[in-house]
Amino acid sequence: MVVGAGGTGGHIYPGLAVADALRRAVPDAVISFIGTERGLETRLIPEAGYRLHTVDMIPFDPSLGSRRFLLPADLLRSGMQARRVIEEQGAQVVVGMGGYPSAPAVLGARLAGRPSLVHESNAVPGRANRFATALTPHVALAFERSREHLAARAGARAETVGMPLAGAVAELDPLSRAALRQEARRSFGVPEGARVVLFNGGSLGAARLTEAAQQLAERWRGRPDVHLVIKTGPAALGAVRARLSAGGCDRVATAVGYLDRMDLAYAAADVVVCRAGSATVAELATVRMPAVLVPYPHAPHDHQTHNARVLSDPGAGLLLPDEQTTGDRLAGLLEPLLAEPARLAAMSAAADPGTHARAADLMASWVLRLAGRARSRVAA
Repeated sequence: MVVGAGGTGGHIYPGLAVADALRRAVPDAVISFIGTERGLETRLIPEAGYRLHTVDMIPFDPSLGSRRFLLPADLLRSGMQARRVIEEQGAQVVVGMGGYPSAPAVLGARLAGRPSLVHESNAVPGRANRFATALTPHVALAFERSREHLAARAGARAETVGMPLAGAVAELDPLSRAALRQEARRSFGVPEGARVVLFNGGSLGAARLTEAAQQLAERWRGRPDVHLVIKTGPAALGAVRARLSAGGCDRVATAVGYLDRMDLAYAAADVVVCRAGSATVAELATVRMPAVLVPYPHAPHDHQTHNARVLSDPGAGLLLPDEQTTGDRLAGLLEPLLAEPARLAAMSAAADPGTHARAADLMASWVLRLAGRARSRVAA
């Protein structure tokens, strides 16, 4: 199998989850990835133990200006590069997980005569997948509401399987979250009895959320009953820790550059303040975690707002616009929630975990069915 995934963790981590599920099902499966030299895939995929092949693809981005007119030629060239990778690897199936490296992978599969499967992770499909879903009859969705935003033929044949998640989070139901709670709270230095607010701005952190978290820590610095865990991203960690310490806020806040164990982070938390990337939304739904969702305002097609509504519409989350996200505004939302455990419990109960916990295995089974058909065609 060859997986096309890149750009951001929101496409890469689900692709790795599918690869891991396929390897569990077929331990000797040969699996590699197609990406570019610009995204997080250059680090995340080799670290996970998979081979990365790179192609010369530019983003599907209107901000490219006149360079966007080169997109068809770039796509064809990168599709031919992907075809060579697919043929050299002897791949029977190609999986496109979204992000601009996914499009040449699916095009390469079409050129090589191999079946492909496209997974759309967002509530509103991105440009690369709008193109890729025209090249294959096999389309998987993380969220049912994506269907209405696809072309009619692609939407009609799509199957909702959920978002492939990493094993530890996929297995974190409310009971196992409760069992991990004490260990998790100790790992973040949370005082006994304090309510925990987790700030999670994505792979690299989010400046808006980090600033609001520091403002909130300054407002709550004298409260022994609350504690903030702030994921800053590596670049901002030193400055945030210095500001918290100088203001006497490190008693109520712990800053970390990265969260290696999201299962521990969710187990420690009572409520999360976060961006609304598709993987984050799926994780929150799976673990039934109450959340304040702050969609990234510059996401294509405003897809993070649509993602956030997967949780906010049924009452499992609160939607807060980016420009309104300040410490004072968050205090107005969080203080009533933290004071009323019944409200948090109601939000948790409103979350629909769907099939996210099984999505990686469902995708792996689909890949194996396609591989079986491919072998049958070759034998015939």
